[in-house]
Amino acid sequence: MKLALVSDIHLDVKSLQHFVATPADAYFVAGDLATFSRGLDKMGPILQTAKAPLYVMPGNHESEADIKGFCQEYGFEYFHNRVIERAGHHIAGLGYSNITPFKTPGEYSEPEFAERLAPWANLKPLICHCPPPLNTPLDCAGEGRHFGSPTIRKFIDENQPEWFFCGHIHEAEGVEATMGQTRGVNVGKRRYVLTL
Repeated sequence: MKLALVSDIHLDVKSLQHFVATPADAYFVAGDLATFSRGLDKMGPILQTAKAPLYVMPGNHESEADIKGFCQEYGFEYFHNRVIERAGHHIAGLGYSNITPFKTPGEYSEPEFAERLAPWANLKPLICHCPPPLNTPLDCAGEGRHFGSPTIRKFIDENQPEWFFCGHIHEAEGVEATMGQTRGVNVGKRRYVLTL
């Protein structure tokens, strides 16, 4: 089974077209299709061309209500704060980011992340929009600049999911890192295909 993942499109039509043209058995959009939710309606018809089920979560630039309505309108699966099963694999999805200085619509505090992640201690893979684990290559936005989540880092260190996928930190898109037994990828708009 092949899963195609992407995040942080921010209205980049060409990148989204490449994503849905990627052969896969399921597609996952890990948030931030738009910027402050503007332009979501332009992304829907492009995503409808995907040839397999498509799952969408809100990033920090979309609210839960925005993405729920978007999924209902275009026929996609809402994939925020839920677990799905595909071909015997349980896949967990959590949108939003930690608190930013920009007051975007989709932000959680670190305690809120901890509460939502707690039930998923034994699930793998885990797909989030939220910032990558703090002080790893996945959250590096420049020399000495790390904006990841200490809560996500603690969860990964303690539970070691086989796979962790994220976005949010644009400067680290495409970066891969191993954290103990966990293989992590900041998918960004370059996209990533996981074979399970």
